[in-house]
Amino acid sequence: MAPPGPEGGRAAAGAMAPGRKITARIKRTLPVKGPQAPTLSELMRWYCLNTNTHGCRRIVVSRGRLRRFIWILLTLSAVGLILWQCAELLMNYYSASVSVTVQFQKLPFPAVTICNINPYKYSSMKDYLSELDKETKKALETFYGFSEGKSKVRRSVDEWNSTGSDFFKQIPLLKFEDFSKTATDLRSGQKRKIEGSVFHKDSSIVNSGDSNDIIGFQLCDANNSSECALYTFSSGVNAIQEWYKLHYMNIMAQIPLETKEKLSYSADDLLLTCFFDGLSCDKRHFTRFHHPLHGNCYTFNSGENGTILSTSTGGSEYGLQVVLYIDEADYNPFLVTSTGAKIIVHDQNEYPFIEDIGTEIETAAATSIGMHFTRSRKLSKPYSDCTETGADIPVENLYNKSYSLQICLHSCFQKAMVDSCGCAQYAQPLPAGAEYCNYKKNPNWMYCYYRLHEKFVKEQLGCQQICKDACSFKEWALTTSIAQWPSTVSEDWMLRVLSWDKGQKINKKLNKTDLANLMVFYKDLNERFISENPANTLVILLSNFGGQLGLWMSCSVVCVIEIVEVFFIDSLSIVMRRQWQKAKKWWNDRKRDRLGKPPQAGDLERQGHDNPVCIDEDLPTFNTALRLPLPQDNPLPRTPPPNYSTLRLETAFTEQLPDTLEVGQH
Repeated sequence: MAPPGPEGGRAAAGAMAPGRKITARIKRTLPVKGPQAPTLSELMRWYCLNTNTHGCRRIVVSRGRLRRFIWILLTLSAVGLILWQCAELLMNYYSASVSVTVQFQKLPFPAVTICNINPYKYSSMKDYLSELDKETKKALETFYGFSEGKSKVRRSVDEWNSTGSDFFKQIPLLKFEDFSKTATDLRSGQKRKIEGSVFHKDSSIVNSGDSNDIIGFQLCDANNSSECALYTFSSGVNAIQEWYKLHYMNIMAQIPLETKEKLSYSADDLLLTCFFDGLSCDKRHFTRFHHPLHGNCYTFNSGENGTILSTSTGGSEYGLQVVLYIDEADYNPFLVTSTGAKIIVHDQNEYPFIEDIGTEIETAAATSIGMHFTRSRKLSKPYSDCTETGADIPVENLYNKSYSLQICLHSCFQKAMVDSCGCAQYAQPLPAGAEYCNYKKNPNWMYCYYRLHEKFVKEQLGCQQICKDACSFKEWALTTSIAQWPSTVSEDWMLRVLSWDKGQKINKKLNKTDLANLMVFYKDLNERFISENPANTLVILLSNFGGQLGLWMSCSVVCVIEIVEVFFIDSLSIVMRRQWQKAKKWWNDRKRDRLGKPPQAGDLERQGHDNPVCIDEDLPTFNTALRLPLPQDNPLPRTPPPNYSTLRLETAFTEQLPDTLEVGQH
């Protein structure tokens, strides 16, 4: 039988046309929609036609390339503006506003800690410091040429008494000439070459003695003598004081705490008179605590007995008034160079850092300190990098007081000191299981301490990065005024009465340079509370988001959910289905090649065509059951189609529809 010609082909096509054309028409009328779309392009088209965002719909339905381009540009611009405005809203959400509240009320009185500038009575310390003081005097005599204030002629180093102790062997004082690395040992008079890094302990080098003389000392690693550091100072006074303090701390570290408390000032020694809120007070209202550098200090209103005093009236008459006995004659001449007392105003739960923020009180003067009380509260993360209690800081609190930035920094340095040098620095509390440094047990500690301190100042230890500010703290702003006290006309009788109160003979009255009058009081009872509050709450943030979405895209929360569903969930589902089909085809092809079976010509016909949406777990619909045309390129493995008798389209119509007839048949 001869193959049919063109006319016969058209006739055959016309015979098969009704079912195929009805199928194509149904496909156009009922396209696969939403998450059941087989491709991303169909999914995006469906979204643009059905979304509530008008810009996307206008992109699809607009006719003409120019109009469609304009709508694409406007839609993308609106999306960009939304993203920009939402980013601004998020940044503003994590910002805080500061509010100040002033309240007038009865205020708790702070703790007031008082220390004598001289930590220990010099008369009691002479047995411990006699050798150190003797060599210090000899150093002054050799370098400056005076002895006990009599001779002003500089002595030769040959006249140095060689029977001294080992203080200069541990840390030799050196004199440099013309900024060279050649130095003269002040004890032996020998010149030697100095190697090591040079650290200037002051901002500039100022010559002392001769015009070209510079004084300092050298610290070397006891385990490696080639590792040395040279410390120079702006004057010989600073160098000798620093040298003296190193040996002083070394000696004090070896004295038991009970002995040091006896060597320092008692409450009876320091306090002469006391008044608070117009009533008399005494040493029972003060609590002693021992400071390594300041000896016995006394805290008024420490709250240790569970009671915190308060005041309901401002002014100097209703604060704390004390007269202190300084006893200048018993001062250590090499350790301290000023006379008076140091005080610090702090909260009962705070540690008093006298050496850092203490206020000095003059002798022979009345010092009035007026206070303004302020409580501050900062927001923690994500608004600021502060800590509530310090529990999240990986540094052990060595002070047993509430957390503060200073406590963290000092504790961090002390821990680094113990880890690096094997002992603790004398000026700070002892960690558990550690002991204070002294060069009998730790001959290398001075060199180690100075090198570690240099790293701490340069922020190389990491303490400044670990420690954070406290989120809440109390602060007393101080205003200091000074007046001469006692006055010239009242000096005689007042000193006699105070001498009598002190228990001395009436003919041996006190000297006014041994006394200091101190008044601490509230200038007013206004409590200032500074707090940070979120600039925006979550409700305001969501409202602003909604306003931006509605302004630029006429969009709502439901629209946002729709975008998430289509662009993320449905798109991902389509991509995963495509990848799964490709992987399945590759596996079947590999399996067939392994078995050596060539593909059969009727395999594709027997496999039929499955709609990818059949993988969905949704109930079957007309669209999912419909047999779509098989792709011509890269056919995928198919499963047999369902044999539904209701889908036999050729029996569904008794006669051919007019619009399916071929043109040639009319």
